[in-house]
Amino acid sequence: MPKNKGGGGGGAKGGGGGAKGGGGGAKGKGGKGKSGGAAAAGDDDGGGKQKKGGTAVKVRHILCEKHSKCMEAMEKLQSGVRFNVVAEQYSEDKARQGGDLGWMTRGSMVGPFQDAAFALANSSPDKPIYTNPPVKTKFGYHIIMVEGKK
Repeated sequence: MPKNKGGGGGGAKGGGGGAKGGGGGAKGKGGKGKSGGAAAAGDDDGGGKQKKGGTAVKVRHILCEKHSKCMEAMEKLQSGVRFNVVAEQYSEDKARQGGDLGWMTRGSMVGPFQDAAFALANSSPDKPIYTNPPVKTKFGYHIIMVEGKK
């Protein structure tokens, strides 16, 4: 899968355009019931050190197959509900972990998800900075937040 180089709007929560305003990906079934994480791509080279300094992000997401459900989750976030609580209620992947995907390295995520994740600033579930609008991938619509970078 080709990697996208483009950035994105740059705004954060409540600031208009998110870190990435959408993106490619075909419509498909979401990551329901799968344990691998909706953003995992099959082309990971398996190495710890990868291009661009081997950077990684500690990421959470809310994945919804339907855009309308994702927008309901977005409204909850905008009203001040913690990210992990909204993930448990709305996400179709990793819901029991509050949307936590753990540390993910560059190259292990699908293009639009990766671009958005690396563009976001660090935040916490109680005051999240997240993608707005949601990022579209072949898995569905993602609201993404980053808890750390290395």
